[in-house]
Amino acid sequence: MSAYVLGFHDIDKTRIALAGGKGANLGELSSVPGVRVPDGFCVTTDAYLDVVEREPSIAALIEALSGLRADDREGIAAACARLRAAIEHLPVPEPIRNDIVARLGRMGGENVPCAVRSSATAEDLPSSSFAGQQDTYLNVRGADAVIDAVRRCWASLFTDRASAYRVRNGFDHRAVRLAVVVQEMVFPEAAGIMFTADPVSANRAVVSIDAGFGLGEAFVSGLVNADNYRVRAGRIIGTKIAEQTKELRARPDGGTEEHPVEPARQNAQTLDDARILRLETLGRAIEAHFGAPQDIEWALRDGEFHILQSRPITTLYPVPPAADGKNHVYISYGHRQMMTDAFAPLGLSFFELLHDKLGRTAGVVAGNRFYKDVSAELTSFWARPATLKSLDQVDVLMAGALRAVLKREDFTASLARGRTSMLDFGAGGPLPIVRQYLKLAREDDPGVVPALIAHTEKTVERLRREIAGKSGEELFAHIEADHEVLAELTFDPRSVAAAFLGIQSVNWVNKHMKAWLGVSNAADAVAQSADHNVVAAMGLDLLDVADVVRAHPDIVRYLETAGRDTFFDGLAAFAGGSAVQAAIEDYLRGYGMHCAGDIDLTRTRWSENPTLLVPLLLSGVRNFPPGERRRKAERGRAEAERAMNDLLDRLRKLPGGARKARKAARKMSLIRHFIGYREYSKHSLLLRYEIYKRALMDEAAKLAARAVITAPEDVYYLSIGEFRDVVRTGDLDPELIERRRAEHETFRKLTPPRVITSEGEVISGEYDAGGLPDGALAGIAVSSGVVEGRARVILNIAEADVREGDILVTVFTDPSWSPLFVSVKGVVMEVGGVMTHGAVVAREYGLPAVAGVEGATSRIKDGQLIRVNGAEGYVEILPDPSAAVAHGGPEFRRVSIGAREVPGRNREHPA
Repeated sequence: MSAYVLGFHDIDKTRIALAGGKGANLGELSSVPGVRVPDGFCVTTDAYLDVVEREPSIAALIEALSGLRADDREGIAAACARLRAAIEHLPVPEPIRNDIVARLGRMGGENVPCAVRSSATAEDLPSSSFAGQQDTYLNVRGADAVIDAVRRCWASLFTDRASAYRVRNGFDHRAVRLAVVVQEMVFPEAAGIMFTADPVSANRAVVSIDAGFGLGEAFVSGLVNADNYRVRAGRIIGTKIAEQTKELRARPDGGTEEHPVEPARQNAQTLDDARILRLETLGRAIEAHFGAPQDIEWALRDGEFHILQSRPITTLYPVPPAADGKNHVYISYGHRQMMTDAFAPLGLSFFELLHDKLGRTAGVVAGNRFYKDVSAELTSFWARPATLKSLDQVDVLMAGALRAVLKREDFTASLARGRTSMLDFGAGGPLPIVRQYLKLAREDDPGVVPALIAHTEKTVERLRREIAGKSGEELFAHIEADHEVLAELTFDPRSVAAAFLGIQSVNWVNKHMKAWLGVSNAADAVAQSADHNVVAAMGLDLLDVADVVRAHPDIVRYLETAGRDTFFDGLAAFAGGSAVQAAIEDYLRGYGMHCAGDIDLTRTRWSENPTLLVPLLLSGVRNFPPGERRRKAERGRAEAERAMNDLLDRLRKLPGGARKARKAARKMSLIRHFIGYREYSKHSLLLRYEIYKRALMDEAAKLAARAVITAPEDVYYLSIGEFRDVVRTGDLDPELIERRRAEHETFRKLTPPRVITSEGEVISGEYDAGGLPDGALAGIAVSSGVVEGRARVILNIAEADVREGDILVTVFTDPSWSPLFVSVKGVVMEVGGVMTHGAVVAREYGLPAVAGVEGATSRIKDGQLIRVNGAEGYVEILPDPSAAVAHGGPEFRRVSIGAREVPGRNREHPA
């Protein structure tokens, strides 16, 4: 067996390093019973390595390419052109040439027509697909022509597109090597592509087949349209016939050429029904062999299907597990909790531990994210409307997707049934919560929330004292036991009732002010600067730190480049450094447990890396004068007071107005006293997470010191149980960490769907955009007001650079984003609803906000002038960024109270 050339029967999926993704898959296909694969061989990566990479001049050119940035298009193009030219002129050594000629002889002689295709080691893999980035040559005839095509395939590893892709996705140019597949050419009457999962809906139960006359490259390249057939379990459920006026055929002397399709065939169905069903059966057999949905290239010749390639479909989101044979519907927990990123395994297991102690399931895990099975809720006559109503408050698109599912009688007829999780109220059931709710509503005691917060923080201080000094098994046992305390706090009827009372009071005010006065979202103004909102205070308190920093220009410059490990040490070199350090440390004691995606225990907290706070802190330094924290708080309280007085005055003028005003005043008072507590439960969890993590990372450091793991952060890829076992035994499979790390990186890149079924189908909800201005981006109105400004598209809070007057556009926000809200005048989010964190904080700060704007971060460009309508729920992209209003003088914000206006901040655009 040659080191340079291997036949397909010498190759399987274990030989990717030699044959590349395409070659390895073809080797696997050749062994599947009933699958016809045209004969061929693979010129291995050893040949590429010996001919290309070991040539000193080529190595130097690759080194030059490696130093370029992904956005340097001209530099990449020039470097790639030099590389390709150099490779295409390399001599092919006699041993490699002789092996290729010998293999061609076994296929039928040197002049057998061949397809010559690139096969990269990072191509056609389950975790990533480089498909189509390197070259393919069809109908190549003669040994010299085949060898030349092999050389050009090697060169195609350095096309502009492939090189830029590697740079952008962090692949080393030397880490990706190229094999070349040489395969007997099939001259088909029809060819196409088959997906064993619907590429549009992702439904694994549906096979989608594209078919056209002649060579399949005709419609792959966009030369012609193809028929499409959709098949489910041996039944054709959809057929779309394309008009085909051209087809691609092989030329007798090599290469391909276009031919007109005769009129009688132009509108004919390419494959008859029997062949469509045969192809589905073949596709399912191939999928079963590979164990995953496949993207399959096929060709029909002389009535037989030949398989030219099969690769995994890498864009599909994993299907949540279900083993009962019933249909299931899952909703994304992350979309409800403003954390759609993938969890690391340690974070997943902590979340599961918490829910286990609560007597609930954390949900099913798919793509390292949590999904909740709502099949039982959808089949329950009483839980269904309550579930949909609840989701309308959190994510309208999710609720809309569930309503779309309910219209599919064939699917819902087989929905799994069971006990709905809406019955989870803790050991005492719902009655204690109801009693506390009625008591709190009747008494309206402003001391309730401070007392609840004080009780929780006493338990945190006790945890901090008791966990000190614990290690090993004693530490893990203590953390598990403390989750019992967490469960008690979570189910405390007084605490649950207090949070619910604030939310219901907001709903009551919005509903009745709309009915009585025609005022929409009236509670938005009432809730500004409400009591005890820890998330809103987080942003305001950072302004006090900004006041300390602002007095020292040298420290401002230092913070722009400060490093994580020397952050506080560096401050000591500056006058005022001790004062700044004290202010930052005081802030971190109160809020250092927060960070982006903080419900994943493995995320780096502000207390672990204070540089994460720097962009937020510097925004406060640059955008505001001293004392802004006090002014903002006072302004918010004054606006809320004016809004309440205005509403109550108008109510008193109505028939029965005195009674209506008394009821409204009581509900508004409840909002002021209780709505802020809605944000505290998560903060209280993070207080404990910070303590847990510090203790656990001390254990991880000990493991690293003993060389059980390479770095302390390796434990992020273990569950809490596995971590505990490793600490106890000192044993760890070294490949487990890398396997989990690679899997997590794959999941991290996937976009999680809001709603997915057990068939893998992604269900989308829609907005009714009928009443919106032309071109407006539909969303959910979550905080009233209309404002114009410069869009600042921010995907990573660590890179936030905003100026006062900017409008934040992002995927989602969690409490860690709150300090950024003080520097913007409007918010647009792709994910969220009326009662999610970003919406609550926007209302607290009086910022117009729209949530649930699908694709906002890609459809809105950074720097564009936009108009946010937080009252009607849409965003407009304005045509001329240069026409942005120059803001100056006193700031005002328009708050709609019926036909009147309440003066406030950011008055930019009349509604």
